Amino acid sequence: MHSILKNVFVLVSFAAIHTITAQDDMVHIKGGTYTPLYGVDSTAVTIDDFSMDVYPVTNADYLEFLRKFPAWQKSKIIPLFADGSYLADWENDLSYGNQLSADAPVTNVSWFAAKKYCECQGKRLPTIDEWEFAAMADEKTADARKKETYNQKILDWYEAPKTFNNEIGSTFKNYWGIYDLHGLVWEWTMDFNSVLISGESRKDVDKDSNLFCGSAAVGASDLMNYAAFMRYAFRGSMKAKYSVKNLGFRCAMDVPKI
Repeated sequence: MHSILKNVFVLVSFAAIHTITAQDDMVHIKGGTYTPLYGVDSTAVTIDDFSMDVYPVTNADYLEFLRKFPAWQKSKIIPLFADGSYLADWENDLSYGNQLSADAPVTNVSWFAAKKYCECQGKRLPTIDEWEFAAMADEKTADARKKETYNQKILDWYEAPKTFNNEIGSTFKNYWGIYDLHGLVWEWTMDFNSVLISGESRKDVDKDSNLFCGSAAVGASDLMNYAAFMRYAFRGSMKAKYSVKNLGFRCAMDVPKI
């Protein structure tokens, strides 16, 4: 009997530690109402409280996932879940090689793989509205969208080359305590293609650069929304099995309602 109780204690302790570890890397986002940045017909959207990862998922994080779930390794993943660019720069199934940093955000990961990763952590991908709600903050303000400096900083990043191999935490910490929502990589969301802004996917191209399309920015309600429009256009150009060099992800989690 003593042995059984000891084993139960160990299991409960392990579960508690695992939960605490996961929560330590997340921050609580207090929900609210906001109007999405793009679209003349945009209406206010209400966001419930939720939690979000402080950092994007790294190459080292993803390697651990692949060790536990080999079906998602690059030589084993089925074509339905990822295109030929999946983990393209990785040396092999269980090594990201010497060219990628362990602490850089993992990229070339499909939506299916990102979703599965989050589910295996007991989390989920953030929705577009959750991501945009958290990302409209600068260092001091929950909604910095009207600040010229905030928009200029984002647009400067869009022009910067190869930021995908910079380490997590190398950009600013925003009002909510989240790093790198802008400045490293684009990020998958749960409902990435729910806003119908067409990019170049209709041409069925395979070059990453062709997935960007800014020509429809003239439809933005405010030219200061141009940076946000680029995100919506990029998401709209994607398919769930696409794996792109500058596209990573982070996870989110519901907050129990009291």
